[in-house]
Amino acid sequence: MILKQFDTLTETELIRRIRDGETALYEILIRRYNPYLYKVGMSYGFNHQDVEDLMQDSFISAYMNLDKFEGRSSFKTWLVRIMLNHCYQKSKKTSHKNEKLMETNFNDQATPMFQDQQPVDAYKTVVNKEVSQIIGKALVKIPVDYRLVFCLRELNGMSTAETAEAIGITETNVKVRLNRARHLLRQTIEKMYSPEDIFEFNLIYCDKIVNNVMNKINSL
Repeated sequence: MILKQFDTLTETELIRRIRDGETALYEILIRRYNPYLYKVGMSYGFNHQDVEDLMQDSFISAYMNLDKFEGRSSFKTWLVRIMLNHCYQKSKKTSHKNEKLMETNFNDQATPMFQDQQPVDAYKTVVNKEVSQIIGKALVKIPVDYRLVFCLRELNGMSTAETAEAIGITETNVKVRLNRARHLLRQTIEKMYSPEDIFEFNLIYCDKIVNNVMNKINSL
């Protein structure tokens, strides 16, 4: 495992040093963004094993194309786009359909409905698996277009602009889809559970992904 002291490096510095040959530092980026990619994969409706495989493929793809990362968006957004592309290829779904703008009082500055009021340990030692399964099942019943926007905006905390860039739709459509997703879910789960209860990604899985990706990278 990478020494804890390196985790304080900025994203820009990490990427620069990785490009310069300090491959081991890539582990830090994997650990930082494992939970984000896991939620994206689960939102697509894949099972746990398929999501792990997609995550590994995405991290490896990102590493192999790191020289192409220009920094015009955040690394997180770039990585999520890679994950979405892998998910899209696997699901073989068609392009997003056009949607009519719904009248709404949507406030883009509103606090995400699942934002915690108190700090939460990234890897909780106690996880309510039953609750996690119930919420996960509720989310996967929502059409994938709404589900993905909800996942990126509410669970992963990405901005409207970042979400639009990651998925490849307009910011207006992001707002429309998020409003619809909120409407479908609000009565049952709004402010009831934290994001960590939904599609929980535990430390044991994080270590597995890190080891698999780093072994693959080191063998290139």
